[in-house]
Amino acid sequence: MGLHRLTALTIGVPDVETTAAYYTEFGLAPLSTETTGERRFGTADGGKQLRLRHSPHRRLMSLGTGVDDPDDLDRIATQLARLDVTSHRKGDQLHAADPVTGLDVVVSVAPRIVQDPTPAPPYNTPGSIQRPHTRAPGILRPDPVRPRKLGHVVFGSVDQAATQRFFIEGLGFKVSDEAPGLASFMRCSTDHHNVLVQQSPVNFLHHTSWELDDVDEVGRGATSMLEGHPERHAWGLGRHYIGSNFFWYLRDPAGNFAEYYSDLDCILEDQLWEPGVIASDKSMYSWGPPPPPSFLAPEDLAELMTGAHGGS
Repeated sequence: MGLHRLTALTIGVPDVETTAAYYTEFGLAPLSTETTGERRFGTADGGKQLRLRHSPHRRLMSLGTGVDDPDDLDRIATQLARLDVTSHRKGDQLHAADPVTGLDVVVSVAPRIVQDPTPAPPYNTPGSIQRPHTRAPGILRPDPVRPRKLGHVVFGSVDQAATQRFFIEGLGFKVSDEAPGLASFMRCSTDHHNVLVQQSPVNFLHHTSWELDDVDEVGRGATSMLEGHPERHAWGLGRHYIGSNFFWYLRDPAGNFAEYYSDLDCILEDQLWEPGVIASDKSMYSWGPPPPPSFLAPEDLAELMTGAHGGS
């Protein structure tokens, strides 16, 4: 596929500085910016991947995806035109808005992410001692966790099918798994999913997800974030069924969920993956605590529904 990664996203929040302090502690690297009232952050492998801007309410303002060359931009512009979606070309970038959520999607010519492999930790298993006379390295790591890249973004749409069509037929994302009419796991890279759109009574950002090396990093990162801040806990530790990844969700000061994850399914050859229809009893998790009601329906969702706030 011409698409190969998520490049960056912009989140609008009422209190930029408080939210910026949270994501600094989360492990994202603060970057210098010349724009007043804006904060930017980078990941270890993905570069500049998060921008925070002021907004009266929390919302997903823009989402970026990368392509290999300008010909890909021309192709996507043609695909969008077939859906009667207007796009605007600015050099090596193409801007288009999802007609349902108003989300600004920026498709840009961008380098592919190259990641140094993480050495597999030696696990002792029945009949196979891989770590004799040595403590597990996961308990000896001294440094704070740092996300390797932005993995995926999940948001609600009042017309899930139409938003899915924008991403699939317009931008060129591919479906990995779906619950028809309710949710669609879509990819623009070899990761199982980079965007999940779910049917919702209002357009809103549910969560962003950030890759860590392994489950020890997921546990270490969440434990550190929760020290002195139990209100940040949302859901975890667990392992998803769809995507198979380990997860732990936290809540930022604006009310957005932020997920640490590791060990996500990867699809290297489209022909070797058969998209599945999600069964309700397996849609959320394989093991772990059940998702709390506040995760399924965020606490400010009622305000969004009554029109006190709005936007994607």
